[in-house]
Amino acid sequence: MAEIVLGIGSSHGPLLSTPPEKWDLRAQADRENKKHWYRGKTYDYESLLSERAPGFAAEVTVESRRQRFAQCHRAMEALTQKFKETAPEAVVIVGNDQREFFDEGLTPSITVYRGEKIKNLQHLPKNSPPGINIAEPGNSPAEGASYPGATALADHILDSLAAENFDLAQSDTTPAAAPRGGIPHAYGFLYHSILGDAPPPSVPIILNVHFPHNVPKNRRCLDLGSALYRAIKSFDGFKRVAVMASGGLTHFVVDEELDRQVLSAMNDGNQKALEAIPEGFFKVGTAEIKNWYPVISAANEAKLHYRLVDYVPCYRTEAGTGNAMAFVYWD
Repeated sequence: MAEIVLGIGSSHGPLLSTPPEKWDLRAQADRENKKHWYRGKTYDYESLLSERAPGFAAEVTVESRRQRFAQCHRAMEALTQKFKETAPEAVVIVGNDQREFFDEGLTPSITVYRGEKIKNLQHLPKNSPPGINIAEPGNSPAEGASYPGATALADHILDSLAAENFDLAQSDTTPAAAPRGGIPHAYGFLYHSILGDAPPPSVPIILNVHFPHNVPKNRRCLDLGSALYRAIKSFDGFKRVAVMASGGLTHFVVDEELDRQVLSAMNDGNQKALEAIPEGFFKVGTAEIKNWYPVISAANEAKLHYRLVDYVPCYRTEAGTGNAMAFVYWD
């Protein structure tokens, strides 16, 4: 039978792959955004600046950005090293899609990818907003890559979760065409920037955390992790399995109070506190915190110990927009 021997949670985002001197490329888009989501409400930039007075001017200097960029990369290196030391035989990765895999014609709530190959490609559209294409090298090598899927484990997860009344979608291939032509960047970042394009066989699980109306709720995401633990535990094909989460924490409006609430609940193994966070807080980029919920729950079930590598709020405007980065593991 298999054991979960490692859990990892890592943020992903353009700021991790953009020189700090160029974080302003995305700051201009923040200033023009009329619908910043923050704690259940939307704000234009000026209203957000007023709401968060006195603001974050001290956090957006180039010196501060350089320091936080370096912190993030030290933390990423620590996760890479931990994965190498633990050497799992397979990994289950929980992330999300942003219209890179599915389109408006079909948006499943929870999808298990069971393909034998996982394609990862850079996505560099000519009409991309400023500050997006510059970060693409963090998601994939320029020439693209292909990684082994863990089809037997994926099928076992599908069967096991179906027996627990989960209604799942499944996919056998990554899209052949636009918009991305491969696995979403939530996975590409982990494969490329954390696992060095050399992952063991893996099972991507794709959550729809962004697009109404079939977004899995907090409780369902936590229950998914418990069910994943039981599925992995009853699998005969591997002995040592890792689980990983990609995304978060709060963005595109950084909310350090909410982030520390989430991190504290992880430290304490307090899933009731995670469930109690209002669903309305999980919008836009902050919704990716839900990608962590199944991994938190699975790690708790496996009785692994939580370790915070670093928490780094990366600001890019005076109104507190940016991306709060977190890097943790359970062993």
